[in-house]
Amino acid sequence: MPSKPNPRPTASIAAPSSSAAPRHGWEGYGAALLGIAIFSLTLPMSRVAVAELDPLLVALGRAVVAAAPAGLLLWLTRSRLPRREEMSGIVLAALGVVVGWPIASTLAMQSVPSAHGAVVNGLLPLATAAFAALGSGERPPGRFWLWALAGACLVAAFALREGGGAPQAGDLWLLIATALGGMGYAEGARVARTLGGWRTICWALVLSAPFIVAPVAWMAARVPVAPTPTVWLALAYLSFGSMFLGFFAWYHGLARGGIAKVGQIQLLQPFITVCAAGPLFGEQVAPATLAFALAVIAVIAGARAAAARRTA
Repeated sequence: MPSKPNPRPTASIAAPSSSAAPRHGWEGYGAALLGIAIFSLTLPMSRVAVAELDPLLVALGRAVVAAAPAGLLLWLTRSRLPRREEMSGIVLAALGVVVGWPIASTLAMQSVPSAHGAVVNGLLPLATAAFAALGSGERPPGRFWLWALAGACLVAAFALREGGGAPQAGDLWLLIATALGGMGYAEGARVARTLGGWRTICWALVLSAPFIVAPVAWMAARVPVAPTPTVWLALAYLSFGSMFLGFFAWYHGLARGGIAKVGQIQLLQPFITVCAAGPLFGEQVAPATLAFALAVIAVIAGARAAAARRTA
């Protein structure tokens, strides 16, 4: 007598193994924090460079320099071309983080200190989350937005405190930089989900280079005096750190952990910048700065918990 077939699949076949599930959470936060650590010296280094060079040359020149290793890396790894649906995100990322944010933030460094600029730039997580909700399909819960606004208010309060209660002339450029940077971060992270973080920034640099290499060459030929070694060091950091390697970790973190959630890590950038300014420029970190840093960390934890509840 033939045995009856088992109508139910076994549990080992029906249930996927836990090791096959994609890892998110703290992996994304760790990669993003590494990127932020690299980005934290961008504004101080920009301020060093614009002391001797034209701001537009500093802003666009680093992208031209970074495009060389980016193109070489894509060629050595035989990376595929971006798909049609990825190309629009790469173009927007290039407009935001390769061209827009560097120009606006570097122009701001002509009139405001780097510490002030770093704090105003702390509004980037809110801009990144907003563009992520518009273009990437992320829908954080309402409680997440309350935490994000709380973090933005903390950063704004710190900026006004440092500025004596009044905004400065460079704040307009910093707000423009914040909007463009948020768009570039969100769109680049969206593409990084399928293309990979380092390939996304490499393609953004390579595709931007033909449009900016001629203006950079024209401005460089008109520099009256060769830059000092300090300025060359600043340009090297901006080119290979801020414009290249930092995005490897940053885009990977945003793509793995969620753009809106992990983007809150950038609220720490102003305070890392201020703390790093001590050994570089002899500045002292006030106790109030550390208090603001602790408050921002609490906001990041609250935003992560709110977004995690929606995911669950």
